[in-house]
Amino acid sequence: MGRPATKPTKLKDGYYIEVRNKGERSGIKLRRDTEEAMLQAIKEYERVKDVTVLGKAKNGKLHAI
Repeated sequence: MGRPATKPTKLKDGYYIEVRNKGERSGIKLRRDTEEAMLQAIKEYERVKDVTVLGKAKNGKLHAI
C-alpha cells in the first residue's frame, strides 16, 4: 500500500449520491452526468441500500439541489 493522498480530490461536474448498506456509517459516492440518470440510480439502489443525495458538483464544489 502506498501513502495516503495529501491533496483533496477535485469533483467532476455532475450529480452525486452516496450509497451505503443499511445500518452502515460509510458508503460510496456515485456520480451521474444528468439528473435523470441520478434519479434512475436512486430508484435502483433504494430498495436494498440507504441512498443520500449529496448534490450537484460544478467547478469542483457541491451545491444543494
